[in-house]
Amino acid sequence: MLIGYARVSKIDEQDTAAQESELKKAGCTKIFHEAMSGGSHKPKLQEAISHLREGDVLVVWKLDRLSRSLKDLLFTMEKIVAANAGFRSLTEHMDTTTPAGRMLLQVLGCFAEFERSMVRERTCMGLAAARAEGRIGGRRHKLHANQRKEAVHMVQSGERTQAATARLFRVNRSVISRMMSDARVQ
Repeated sequence: MLIGYARVSKIDEQDTAAQESELKKAGCTKIFHEAMSGGSHKPKLQEAISHLREGDVLVVWKLDRLSRSLKDLLFTMEKIVAANAGFRSLTEHMDTTTPAGRMLLQVLGCFAEFERSMVRERTCMGLAAARAEGRIGGRRHKLHANQRKEAVHMVQSGERTQAATARLFRVNRSVISRMMSDARVQ
């Protein structure tokens, strides 16, 4: 029996329809679909693996739908092997029911992990360069510098409470509270 597994990373913006269509074309009779990050625990994948019986094959549209790290991939593959089942990736034309397929899976897993490491390294370098230029990430301030200064002055002078100041500037009280904490530190 061919059992399919389809996963998307973002619940709101993506769906598994395209993956499911390819899995059905490949002959999957049961398909488990999931919407969560590849790095987190995937309950539907665990459920799909628990449905595997001897001779069954777990099928995914693409290798990265199954795992994001070589360690996790090998751990998942151990579970599949323990069930006396196989694994097939449609995009990479990989089938672990053959010796060549098992070897290819390990090689591709290494390259996938290498690429993720390179992306992570480039991202960190870009963030460090931006910080060196004085740019910081995060959300923009709700209030301009002069508004922040005026809000802090109102609260510190006792002219208004934090809640009243927040209403005046039409921001959440926590914004004023953070500004007050920052003013005490400076």
